Order: sequence, then structure tokens, then C-alpha cells
Amino acid sequence: MFKVLRNSLLSLIYPQECRVCSRHVENVDDGVACARCWGKTRIFDGGQMLCAKCGAFFNDSDIKIDVFCHKCDDHLYDKAVAVGIYEKALASTVVNLKTVPKISRNVAASFVKAFETSSFLETTVIMPIPLSRRRRLERGFNQAEILCEILGRSTGIAIDRHSLIRKHHSPIHRVAMDKKARELTVKNAFEVRRPKLIDGQNILLVDDVFTSGATSSYCAKVLKRSGANAVNVLTLARAVSD
Repeated sequence: MFKVLRNSLLSLIYPQECRVCSRHVENVDDGVACARCWGKTRIFDGGQMLCAKCGAFFNDSDIKIDVFCHKCDDHLYDKAVAVGIYEKALASTVVNLKTVPKISRNVAASFVKAFETSSFLETTVIMPIPLSRRRRLERGFNQAEILCEILGRSTGIAIDRHSLIRKHHSPIHRVAMDKKARELTVKNAFEVRRPKLIDGQNILLVDDVFTSGATSSYCAKVLKRSGANAVNVLTLARAVSD
């Protein structure tokens, strides 16, 4: 009953425009996009063929075999998983999260489900991909920390916000940036400040969107140098590879 009332108020008193198609969002739990646009957004449910390491999308197929894109062969994280493809409703959610420190109930549930159905259940520490000090001051928060908090509350796994830092400020990454450009902006950008807390841990790195994998790989590099047993990656969205 309360949910029906909330949705009625949203539609009548505080109508919200879908960030994708401009129709009204009728369910507050859908966040910034309407149900129709969510229905057109590809959410991973096991019916897709994805790279077994980086999660790159190949096609819609429920064939249970490991496939590899080989673009991630030199990446140093162990495995990356995302809720779905960076498009339509999910892309709008990611963009909104960079300015508003919250996500809708349905998106949060999908994020937790992606973890629960992954191979990451032996995770001992959750870590956000860090922002530079300048970027954090500009934005006011780290969107990856918002996602960590959602996962931490649901699973009870400890969150470490301080051991992994970003030493250097770099240009904002765009989904359209090529792999070379991304690698140049993050090379030698990360550092572990408290290596004793990293040694022997199974770490889950969390971010809003996975693009080339350069950022996650360089983070994994310094974490493994500090003794991390495993470093996996969980994001809301996965950009489609060229």
C-alpha cells in the first residue's frame, strides 16, 4: 500500500522525467529511468556469452563454456563482473551517480544480486576504486564508495576506504576513450598505504563502470604487490568493447 502511495505521489505531485526517453518514471524504485527503458537495457542474467575474465559481452547465449576476448590477457585482476551493459537505463544511472550519491532500490538489489551470483563469495575486504583528492573535492564524494556501502550492508563484509589511494589527478575517463589513452592516465597512479592490511586478503574492487580495465588492472597490480591473495572487480555497468 505504501509503495502504491509513493508511486502515486511521484506521478502526480513530483513527476520525474525518464533520463532516457523523457516519459514519466512511474515507479520510484526504478530510479532515473522508466520501466520501459529498463526493459530495453541488457542486464546480465546468465543468458549472455561473456569473457570469463573481464566480462566483455560477446552475444546473447546461455551456452555454458568459458570464452575469452584476449584483450584482457595482461590485466592483473582475477575476474570482473558487472550488472549489465552500459546503455539506456543503466548508463543514465551511472551518470546520475556521479552527481547524486545514491541509487534506487531496484538498482541496489541488482548490484547485490550480481555479487551473490558471482564467484566472489570468499571476498574478505571490499574496496572502492579511489578518486584523486582533487576529483573528490570537486565531486564531494566517491561514487564507488556508495556502491561499497550498499554491498557492505547486505553482506557484512568489511570495507576498506583508505589502504588504496590515487596519488595523481588525471583527466576524467570517458567511455569513448581508447585503451591506450586510459592506460596512460592511470599508469603509476595508485599506491597502497597500509600493506599489512592487504596481505593475504581476497579483495573485491568496486566501481560504477568498467571500460578498458586499465584502472582495475593497475589497482590490482599494487594490491598484489602488497600481498593480496586475489583481486576481483564488481561494477554496475560494463562498456561494450570495440
